[in-house]
Amino acid sequence: MQFAREIRLPCMKRVILYLFAVTLCGIASVWADENVRAAQARLKEGGFYFSEPTGNYDNETAAAVSRYQIRNGLQITGKLDAATSKSLGVAPAAAPVQTRANESDSWRRLRKTDERFLSRMNEREKQPGRSRSRPEPAAPAAAGAPDAGYRTFTLSRERLRDYVGAFVLAGLDPQVGAELEFFAGRVDYYGQGVVGRDKIRRDLQSYNQQWPQRRFWLAGEVQVEPQADSRLRVTFPLRYELRNGGKRASGKIRKTLLLEVTADDLQIVAVNERKMR
Repeated sequence: MQFAREIRLPCMKRVILYLFAVTLCGIASVWADENVRAAQARLKEGGFYFSEPTGNYDNETAAAVSRYQIRNGLQITGKLDAATSKSLGVAPAAAPVQTRANESDSWRRLRKTDERFLSRMNEREKQPGRSRSRPEPAAPAAAGAPDAGYRTFTLSRERLRDYVGAFVLAGLDPQVGAELEFFAGRVDYYGQGVVGRDKIRRDLQSYNQQWPQRRFWLAGEVQVEPQADSRLRVTFPLRYELRNGGKRASGKIRKTLLLEVTADDLQIVAVNERKMR
Protein backbone atom coordinates (compact mmCIF):
# COMPACT_ATOMS: atom_id res chain seq x y z
CA MET A 1 0.00 0.00 0.00
CA GLN A 2 2.84 2.33 0.79
CA PHE A 3 4.28 1.64 -2.67
CA ALA A 4 0.94 2.42 -4.29
CA ARG A 5 0.68 5.74 -2.45
CA GLU A 6 4.19 6.68 -3.59
CA ILE A 7 3.20 6.10 -7.20
CA ARG A 8 -0.22 7.77 -6.95
CA LEU A 9 1.14 11.09 -5.62
CA PRO A 10 3.41 11.88 -8.60
CA CYS A 11 0.56 10.95 -10.93
CA MET A 12 -1.74 13.41 -9.19
CA LYS A 13 0.93 16.08 -9.49
CA ARG A 14 1.19 15.47 -13.22
CA VAL A 15 -2.59 15.74 -13.61
CA ILE A 16 -2.65 19.02 -11.67
CA LEU A 17 0.24 20.43 -13.69
CA TYR A 18 -1.46 19.37 -16.92
CA LEU A 19 -4.73 21.03 -15.95
CA PHE A 20 -2.85 24.17 -14.93
CA ALA A 21 -1.04 24.27 -18.28
CA VAL A 22 -4.30 23.79 -20.19
CA THR A 23 -5.89 26.62 -18.21
CA LEU A 24 -2.97 28.93 -18.96
CA CYS A 25 -3.16 28.07 -22.67
CA GLY A 26 -6.89 28.83 -22.64
CA ILE A 27 -6.31 32.18 -20.95
CA ALA A 28 -3.53 33.04 -23.43
CA SER A 29 -5.80 32.09 -26.34
CA VAL A 30 -8.63 34.29 -25.08
CA TRP A 31 -6.19 37.15 -24.47
CA ALA A 32 -4.75 36.82 -27.97
CA ASP A 33 -8.27 36.76 -29.44
CA GLU A 34 -9.18 39.91 -27.54
CA ASN A 35 -6.07 41.63 -28.87
CA VAL A 36 -6.95 40.66 -32.43
CA ARG A 37 -10.55 41.75 -31.88
CA ALA A 38 -9.38 45.14 -30.58
CA ALA A 39 -7.06 45.54 -33.58
CA GLN A 40 -9.89 44.64 -35.98
CA ALA A 41 -12.08 47.29 -34.33
CA ARG A 42 -9.37 49.95 -34.77
CA LEU A 43 -8.75 48.89 -38.36
CA LYS A 44 -12.48 49.06 -39.06
CA GLU A 45 -12.63 52.60 -37.65
CA GLY A 46 -9.87 53.56 -40.07
CA GLY A 47 -11.58 51.97 -43.07
CA PHE A 48 -9.09 49.12 -43.47
CA TYR A 49 -11.30 46.25 -42.25
CA PHE A 50 -14.97 45.73 -43.08
CA SER A 51 -16.32 42.69 -41.25
CA GLU A 52 -17.40 42.52 -37.64
CA PRO A 53 -14.45 41.99 -35.25
CA THR A 54 -14.21 38.28 -34.49
CA GLY A 55 -10.82 37.85 -32.82
CA ASN A 56 -9.79 35.42 -35.56
CA TYR A 57 -6.67 36.36 -37.49
CA ASP A 58 -7.88 35.42 -40.97
CA ASN A 59 -6.78 36.51 -44.45
CA GLU A 60 -9.06 39.55 -44.44
CA THR A 61 -7.43 40.70 -41.20
CA ALA A 62 -3.94 40.09 -42.58
CA ALA A 63 -4.76 42.17 -45.67
CA ALA A 64 -6.19 44.96 -43.49
CA VAL A 65 -3.06 44.94 -41.31
CA SER A 66 -0.88 45.05 -44.44
CA ARG A 67 -2.78 48.08 -45.77
CA TYR A 68 -2.36 49.82 -42.44
CA GLN A 69 1.37 49.07 -42.43
CA ILE A 70 1.80 50.31 -46.01
CA ARG A 71 0.01 53.59 -45.33
CA ASN A 72 1.77 54.27 -42.04
CA GLY A 73 5.36 53.49 -43.02
CA LEU A 74 5.53 50.36 -40.86
CA GLN A 75 7.38 47.18 -41.67
CA ILE A 76 5.27 45.25 -44.17
CA THR A 77 4.63 41.85 -42.59
CA GLY A 78 0.88 41.23 -42.78
CA LYS A 79 1.09 40.33 -39.09
CA LEU A 80 0.05 42.08 -35.91
CA ASP A 81 3.61 42.63 -34.72
CA ALA A 82 4.76 44.82 -31.83
CA ALA A 83 5.24 48.02 -33.88
CA THR A 84 1.87 47.68 -35.63
CA SER A 85 0.09 46.91 -32.36
CA LYS A 86 1.65 49.98 -30.75
CA SER A 87 0.61 52.18 -33.67
CA LEU A 88 -2.97 50.86 -33.43
CA GLY A 89 -2.98 51.35 -29.66
CA VAL A 90 -3.60 47.69 -28.82
CA ALA A 91 -1.55 45.05 -27.01
CA PRO A 92 0.59 42.79 -29.22
CA ALA A 93 -1.20 39.55 -30.11
CA ALA A 94 0.33 36.12 -29.97
CA ALA A 95 1.80 35.33 -33.39
CA PRO A 96 -0.98 33.85 -35.55
CA VAL A 97 -0.43 30.48 -37.10
CA GLN A 98 0.51 31.16 -40.71
CA THR A 99 0.55 28.53 -43.43
CA ARG A 100 1.91 29.06 -46.89
CA ALA A 101 -1.64 29.25 -48.19
CA ASN A 102 -2.52 31.92 -45.59
CA GLU A 103 0.41 34.12 -46.51
CA SER A 104 -0.18 33.74 -50.24
CA ASP A 105 -3.86 34.56 -49.81
CA SER A 106 -2.94 37.74 -47.92
CA TRP A 107 -0.93 39.31 -50.71
CA ARG A 108 -3.29 38.01 -53.38
CA ARG A 109 -6.17 39.77 -51.60
CA LEU A 110 -4.08 42.96 -51.51
CA ARG A 111 -3.19 42.63 -55.18
CA LYS A 112 -6.82 42.61 -56.26
CA THR A 113 -7.83 45.26 -53.69
CA ASP A 114 -11.21 45.20 -51.98
CA GLU A 115 -13.57 47.66 -53.69
CA ARG A 116 -15.09 48.52 -50.31
CA PHE A 117 -11.69 49.76 -49.19
CA LEU A 118 -11.26 51.91 -52.29
CA SER A 119 -14.74 53.33 -51.85
CA ARG A 120 -14.01 54.22 -48.22
CA MET A 121 -10.72 55.90 -49.14
CA ASN A 122 -12.40 57.89 -51.92
CA GLU A 123 -15.09 59.06 -49.49
CA ARG A 124 -12.42 60.28 -47.09
CA GLU A 125 -10.67 62.18 -49.88
CA LYS A 126 -13.94 63.97 -50.74
CA GLN A 127 -14.58 65.21 -47.19
CA PRO A 128 -14.80 69.04 -46.88
CA GLY A 129 -11.51 70.64 -45.95
CA ARG A 130 -9.51 67.60 -47.03
CA SER A 131 -7.30 68.04 -50.10
CA ARG A 132 -4.98 65.72 -51.93
CA SER A 133 -1.28 66.42 -51.97
CA ARG A 134 -1.33 66.10 -55.76
CA PRO A 135 -4.00 65.37 -58.36
CA GLU A 136 -4.54 61.84 -59.56
CA PRO A 137 -2.98 61.25 -62.97
CA ALA A 138 -5.23 60.95 -65.98
CA ALA A 139 -4.29 57.79 -67.83
CA PRO A 140 -5.08 57.15 -71.49
CA ALA A 141 -7.67 54.48 -72.23
CA ALA A 142 -6.38 50.98 -72.83
CA ALA A 143 -6.82 49.58 -76.31
CA GLY A 144 -9.94 47.46 -76.55
CA ALA A 145 -11.04 48.26 -72.98
CA PRO A 146 -14.07 50.33 -71.92
CA ASP A 147 -12.86 53.80 -70.90
CA ALA A 148 -14.90 53.97 -67.65
CA GLY A 149 -13.75 50.58 -66.42
CA TYR A 150 -10.14 51.34 -67.25
CA ARG A 151 -10.21 54.68 -65.44
CA THR A 152 -11.74 53.13 -62.33
CA PHE A 153 -9.05 50.49 -62.43
CA THR A 154 -5.99 52.70 -62.96
CA LEU A 155 -6.73 56.12 -61.54
CA SER A 156 -6.85 55.10 -57.90
CA ARG A 157 -3.57 55.78 -56.16
CA GLU A 158 -4.76 53.47 -53.37
CA ARG A 159 -5.19 50.63 -55.87
CA LEU A 160 -1.60 51.05 -57.01
CA ARG A 161 -0.34 51.41 -53.44
CA ASP A 162 -1.99 48.09 -52.58
CA TYR A 163 -0.42 46.51 -55.64
CA VAL A 164 3.03 47.70 -54.55
CA GLY A 165 2.38 46.40 -51.03
CA ALA A 166 1.28 43.03 -52.39
CA PHE A 167 4.43 42.82 -54.52
CA VAL A 168 6.63 43.52 -51.49
CA LEU A 169 4.68 41.09 -49.28
CA ALA A 170 4.95 38.35 -51.93
CA GLY A 171 8.73 38.67 -51.58
CA LEU A 172 8.35 37.44 -47.99
CA ASP A 173 6.14 34.49 -48.88
CA PRO A 174 7.66 31.15 -47.75
CA GLN A 175 6.96 29.95 -51.28
CA VAL A 176 10.17 31.21 -52.88
CA GLY A 177 9.58 33.20 -56.04
CA ALA A 178 5.93 33.99 -55.29
CA GLU A 179 6.41 37.48 -56.75
CA LEU A 180 6.99 35.84 -60.13
CA GLU A 181 3.20 35.98 -60.55
CA PHE A 182 3.44 39.77 -60.88
CA PHE A 183 5.70 39.67 -63.95
CA ALA A 184 4.76 39.49 -67.61
CA GLY A 185 6.18 36.78 -69.87
CA ARG A 186 8.99 39.08 -71.03
CA VAL A 187 10.44 41.77 -68.76
CA ASP A 188 13.04 44.52 -69.08
CA TYR A 189 14.84 43.33 -65.96
CA TYR A 190 17.15 45.55 -63.86
CA GLY A 191 19.16 46.79 -66.82
CA GLN A 192 19.94 43.25 -68.01
CA GLY A 193 17.77 43.58 -71.09
CA VAL A 194 14.56 41.72 -71.79
CA VAL A 195 14.45 38.32 -70.08
CA GLY A 196 11.91 35.52 -69.66
CA ARG A 197 10.22 34.18 -66.53
CA ASP A 198 12.70 31.30 -66.14
CA LYS A 199 15.54 33.79 -65.71
CA ILE A 200 13.48 35.79 -63.20
CA ARG A 201 12.62 32.63 -61.25
CA ARG A 202 16.30 31.66 -60.97
CA ASP A 203 17.17 35.17 -59.87
CA LEU A 204 14.50 35.16 -57.14
CA GLN A 205 15.69 31.78 -55.88
CA SER A 206 19.29 32.98 -55.79
CA TYR A 207 18.28 36.14 -53.91
CA ASN A 208 16.41 34.06 -51.33
CA GLN A 209 19.48 31.88 -50.76
CA GLN A 210 21.68 34.94 -50.38
CA TRP A 211 19.28 36.78 -48.05
CA PRO A 212 16.83 34.33 -46.40
CA GLN A 213 15.80 36.91 -43.76
CA ARG A 214 14.31 40.12 -45.14
CA ARG A 215 12.44 43.17 -43.83
CA PHE A 216 10.87 45.90 -45.98
CA TRP A 217 9.21 49.27 -45.37
CA LEU A 218 7.46 51.52 -47.87
CA ALA A 219 9.44 54.69 -47.12
CA GLY A 220 7.39 57.37 -48.86
CA GLU A 221 4.80 58.19 -51.50
CA VAL A 222 3.98 56.02 -54.50
CA GLN A 223 4.39 58.17 -57.62
CA VAL A 224 2.43 57.36 -60.76
CA GLU A 225 3.25 58.57 -64.29
CA PRO A 226 0.98 57.53 -67.19
CA GLN A 227 2.97 56.61 -70.29
CA ALA A 228 2.20 57.25 -73.93
CA ASP A 229 1.77 53.52 -74.61
CA SER A 230 -1.11 53.16 -72.09
CA ARG A 231 1.24 51.85 -69.43
CA LEU A 232 1.93 53.21 -65.96
CA ARG A 233 5.31 53.98 -64.43
CA VAL A 234 5.11 53.49 -60.66
CA THR A 235 8.02 54.63 -58.49
CA PHE A 236 8.38 54.26 -54.73
CA PRO A 237 11.09 54.39 -52.04
CA LEU A 238 11.69 51.13 -50.20
CA ARG A 239 13.77 50.66 -47.04
CA TYR A 240 15.23 47.21 -46.48
CA GLU A 241 17.14 45.11 -43.94
CA LEU A 242 18.65 41.83 -45.12
CA ARG A 243 20.33 39.11 -43.10
CA ASN A 244 22.01 35.76 -43.62
CA GLY A 245 23.49 34.51 -40.36
CA GLY A 246 26.05 37.10 -39.29
CA LYS A 247 26.01 38.85 -42.66
CA ARG A 248 23.75 41.91 -42.91
CA ALA A 249 22.85 44.65 -45.35
CA SER A 250 20.49 47.60 -45.10
CA GLY A 251 19.64 50.74 -46.96
CA LYS A 252 17.08 52.47 -49.09
CA ILE A 253 16.31 52.17 -52.79
CA ARG A 254 13.97 53.84 -55.23
CA LYS A 255 12.22 51.11 -57.17
CA THR A 256 10.51 51.65 -60.52
CA LEU A 257 7.89 49.35 -62.02
CA LEU A 258 6.49 49.75 -65.51
CA LEU A 259 2.98 48.28 -65.35
CA GLU A 260 0.81 47.09 -68.18
CA VAL A 261 -2.95 46.87 -67.76
CA THR A 262 -4.45 43.49 -68.57
CA ALA A 263 -8.13 42.55 -68.59
CA ASP A 264 -8.57 42.74 -64.81
CA ASP A 265 -5.09 43.11 -63.36
CA LEU A 266 -1.66 44.69 -63.72
CA GLN A 267 1.57 43.02 -64.74
CA ILE A 268 5.16 44.21 -64.54
CA VAL A 269 6.85 44.59 -67.94
CA ALA A 270 9.95 46.43 -66.65
CA VAL A 271 11.64 46.79 -63.27
CA ASN A 272 14.65 48.72 -62.05
CA GLU A 273 16.02 50.32 -58.90
CA ARG A 274 18.71 52.69 -57.67
CA LYS A 275 20.21 53.27 -54.26
CA MET A 276 19.19 56.30 -52.22
CA ARG A 277 21.04 58.08 -49.45
